[in-house]
Amino acid sequence: MITNKSLALKSILFSGIFSVMILSCGKQVSGVSEADPWKKMELIVKSIPETHFANKTYNINDFGAVGDGKTMNTMAFEKAIKECAAKGGGRVLVPNGKYLTGPIHLESNVNLHLEDQAEILFSTNSKDYPLLHTSWEGTELMNHSPLIYAKNKTNVAITGKGTLNGQANNANWWYWCGSKRYGWEKGKPSQHDPLNRDNLVEMAEKGVPVAERIFGEGHYLRPNFIEFFECNTVLVKDITVINAPFWILHPLKSNNVIIDGVTVNSHGPNNDGCDPEYSQNVIIRNCTFNTGDDCIAIKSGRDADGRRVGIPSKNIVVQNCKMIDGHGGVVMGSEITAGVNNVYVENCVMDSPELDRAIRIKTNSKRGGTTEDIFVRNIEVGTVKECVLRVTMFYDIYGSQVGNYIPAIKNISLENVKVKNGGKFGILADGYQQSPIENITFKNVTIAKVDSVYSLKNVKKVNFINTYINGKKMESIKN
Repeated sequence: MITNKSLALKSILFSGIFSVMILSCGKQVSGVSEADPWKKMELIVKSIPETHFANKTYNINDFGAVGDGKTMNTMAFEKAIKECAAKGGGRVLVPNGKYLTGPIHLESNVNLHLEDQAEILFSTNSKDYPLLHTSWEGTELMNHSPLIYAKNKTNVAITGKGTLNGQANNANWWYWCGSKRYGWEKGKPSQHDPLNRDNLVEMAEKGVPVAERIFGEGHYLRPNFIEFFECNTVLVKDITVINAPFWILHPLKSNNVIIDGVTVNSHGPNNDGCDPEYSQNVIIRNCTFNTGDDCIAIKSGRDADGRRVGIPSKNIVVQNCKMIDGHGGVVMGSEITAGVNNVYVENCVMDSPELDRAIRIKTNSKRGGTTEDIFVRNIEVGTVKECVLRVTMFYDIYGSQVGNYIPAIKNISLENVKVKNGGKFGILADGYQQSPIENITFKNVTIAKVDSVYSLKNVKKVNFINTYINGKKMESIKN
């Protein structure tokens, strides 16, 4: 039987081995290893332990579930998961059918497995989602439970080729964002009402304890879809996720996470496909993202709350993914205060007239933090709307975002990248004079068509190696 203790010891062992391997990779020079960074990525991948479950199955139908799309099955899921965990773990099976439910809370050593024609329909009644410790746009609070939630669990999974349907649309959940595009009308409540989003941000700035940041019912802050909070050794594999209220896959303060073969198709507001936040040793591979916001957005907290937590997101690996619609293919930010480093993106395809950028880093002087060592290779880009690479220290959603925490961004490398239509810019980058963006490298990059090669403000050292944009070989910029 796999126990929490044995998995924890295994994780510590892996971490120790990993640290020794990284030290052996070579000396650090200006933040970048002398060794091949992609070998470091291979060590990260090898260091991440996989989930293992007892060979026992607990069918939710045996606990009273009815797959008619109408019967509420919240208690059936809860009973099956608790019995599975109590008896040493195993697989909680969701058979073919449509199962309506409130939130599902996972336990250690439990694999929630959906058969191919199984669909879990999540209630659209906000009162079905109890108040608990979660996070909203990079700030911790007490809010509606995520639709699927695990906190302080080890060895936990969601697998199978079935569908998770949040049932969000303009009539429920989405209009809470306060946008007419998503069904909001004058007179309706939204997250922008004075006691809601702005109040949460102010509480965090004042250092109000998380337990006293009570929101939930009547505050219109939409719940995350799948959140693993302070978990270790996590797998999400093969499922399809549609119609999400808010962020979709959200590993929060979690380590050793594998997201494999997942399809996300959800075009609502803030429908980021995957948001690793304060998380380390994460693999996202073989996935398809078709989203209403960023396909993948790597985060590490907002402003004062990010500084309070202080855990950078690092060792994030993205492989063999397809990005369709979205604000960005692979993005860092904007909730990025504790920093992001060691991000590896390879063998991906990004292509849609509704995909704004391929690679994006967004921060500002309220966030601060350091973003560094971002490596991208073997990427095919068909069409993007704005640019191939977008890097900004002046991200300004929700009004003025000017503060006293000047961010740092350095060491971004794109290699073996082919772009058919790069939109408006090959590179669009703007930094602070006192903190310029440093060391952007394009190696073996071809952008067949783009309106402008680049627009750079306070950027130091852009290396073009065997790179052709609009048919012209580019020369490096050393300023």
